[in-house]
Amino acid sequence: QVQLVESGGGLVQPGGSLRLSCAASGFALDYYAIGWFRQAPGKEREGVSCINSSDGSYYADSVKGRFTISRDNAKNTVYLQMNSLKPEDTGVYYCATDCAHYPPGRYYSGRFTGYWGQGTQVTVSS
Repeated sequence: QVQLVESGGGLVQPGGSLRLSCAASGFALDYYAIGWFRQAPGKEREGVSCINSSDGSYYADSVKGRFTISRDNAKNTVYLQMNSLKPEDTGVYYCATDCAHYPPGRYYSGRFTGYWGQGTQVTVSS
C-alpha cells in the first residue's frame, strides 16, 4: 500500500526552526519528484518546494533562502528544514509525489493527482 506520512510539525515562535519529515512506504521515492505544499485556513494549497529524482531543488520565492528540501533514499524519506519562520508560514504542510505538475510558488485547488500525505500542522506564533 502506497503511503506518505508527514511529521515534525508544531508550534514555534517567529524566527524559530522546524524540520518536517515525509516518510514513504509501498514505493521507492527516489524515482519520484517529491514536493512540499501548505494550506492556510481559507486559502488554496500552495506549492512550497520540490526535489526531483536528480536532487534538483526548487522553491517558492516566499521561502527561498529559509527552507531547504532534501532526501534520504536509504530511509525513503524527504525532509523540509524550515528556518527563520514567519507567522505567514502557518498552515497544514503536505508532501506529495506529483510536484512536477504543481511547481512551487503557485496556488492550486480541486482534485489533486499523485499520492499525498495527511498533512502536519505548523503554527508560527508568539
